[in-house]
Amino acid sequence: MRQRTDGQGFATRAIHAGERPDPTTHAHNTPIYATATFAFDTAAEKEDAVDRALAWEPGQYFYSRTSNPTNRALEEKIASLEGAEDCVVAASGMASVSATLFAHLDAGDHLLVGDEVFAITRVLWEEDLPRRRIDVTPVDMTDLAAVEAAIRPQTKILFLETSTNPRLRIADLDAISDLAHRHGLLVVADNTFLGPALLRPIEHGADLVLHAATKYLSGHGDAVSGVVSGPKALIDPIRKQTDTFGQAANPFASFLVLRGVRTLPLRTVKGSENAARLAAFLEADARVEWVRYPGLASHPDHALARRLLGGQFGAMLTFKPRGGVEGMAAFTDHLRLCDIGVSLGDVFTLVYPQPKRDGLIRVSVGCEDADDLLDDFRLGLSFVG
Repeated sequence: MRQRTDGQGFATRAIHAGERPDPTTHAHNTPIYATATFAFDTAAEKEDAVDRALAWEPGQYFYSRTSNPTNRALEEKIASLEGAEDCVVAASGMASVSATLFAHLDAGDHLLVGDEVFAITRVLWEEDLPRRRIDVTPVDMTDLAAVEAAIRPQTKILFLETSTNPRLRIADLDAISDLAHRHGLLVVADNTFLGPALLRPIEHGADLVLHAATKYLSGHGDAVSGVVSGPKALIDPIRKQTDTFGQAANPFASFLVLRGVRTLPLRTVKGSENAARLAAFLEADARVEWVRYPGLASHPDHALARRLLGGQFGAMLTFKPRGGVEGMAAFTDHLRLCDIGVSLGDVFTLVYPQPKRDGLIRVSVGCEDADDLLDDFRLGLSFVG
């Protein structure tokens, strides 16, 4: 068999890492290994495979809840892109969040968490962790003094979103990591809103980085998946927790995410360009009360975002039309191109109206022609009084 390489560049690795032609059939795409169990020639071979798989040795398979070749291909690809030693894929982003926290927190431990996080992550730390006698303190991760003041002797993990949902605040990940490590804490970064084409948290000191792979990694709104990357010594307990809790990824979902990741660099560029144009347009419109986008000079973390992200600022933006909830509905309900949806990271532009936040609208900007998006937003705003 000829020698092969994944290449060095990010885009090349997004295409090639973790994938090779199938050794049996020579299929060019990674197969979907739609099997629950794996067969063995002898009892001794079975026992050896089980023992090695449960020692979390890569490439050992006996039952797909524990390990599967399609899932492993995705894990190797994401680990390469994150610059991590290992990665574990799970059934959803929340499966990755919960497995990570339950693997590395015990009763009596204390967790520091960003005060603005995904709604179900909030449910986890407000309801489930306290029932297990794990204390949780929410803190503004953009305020280093507040973060340090909240650290206790029992604090074990600092968990933050690299770009928060929905206000898009960006913390200084280098400073946060340095502070946390001086106190012996693990830094867990949820990088779902940005993705590794824009930011790789491990390069900025994070110990573990996770994604709802449903979003930008997949990129097509057709798979639910989660991933966590980091040192194998920290990933192995998460892998065990994922197995124990029955949170295994579906191989078909992993196949879809593998396909999606190949175009992640291209989609990131296009989504960022479109979002920058929409943000500038909205900020200049008198019918818009405010706009939050890291690429705008008006964003409170713009200088930090430029240092961390370079010249691209992602495809998420948030804005508020004038008129509160009525203005929000007037805008969203008259759009003809963009759909109302609660997810993000899709090639389709999705708007997420939030009446409980006084008419805020979160926009996941897709890869359509920017002029078409601008025309649709002009149409929506024409109904805002």
